[in-house]
Amino acid sequence: QVQLVESGGDLVQPGGSLRLSCAASTGIFGFLAMGWYRQAPGKEREFVANRTNYADSVKGRFTISRDSAKNTVYLQMNSLKPDDTAVYYCNARDVLGLIYWGQGTQVTVSS
Repeated sequence: QVQLVESGGDLVQPGGSLRLSCAASTGIFGFLAMGWYRQAPGKEREFVANRTNYADSVKGRFTISRDSAKNTVYLQMNSLKPDDTAVYYCNARDVLGLIYWGQGTQVTVSS
């Protein structure tokens, strides 16, 4: 059973930065795709970033990266805004087309 565990969420002031981590229980080289999504209160879950694409709302501020040796994917978030407040989820798709989700990590941007 593949498990994804996110961490790094916190309360941060507008303009601040956070780095989220997503640790996989198996080698990430086995996944066809990995990325990040988020869900704000009262809203649907939305795409944030993957290796080749970013949501328009985060372009230039967020950067996705990976460390295959640590089976971990990161999301560096800079210039955070209150609208970035959400639960952030890690997502992975394997070669069979199966999709996995982590449990989420809360990011709150507020002064």
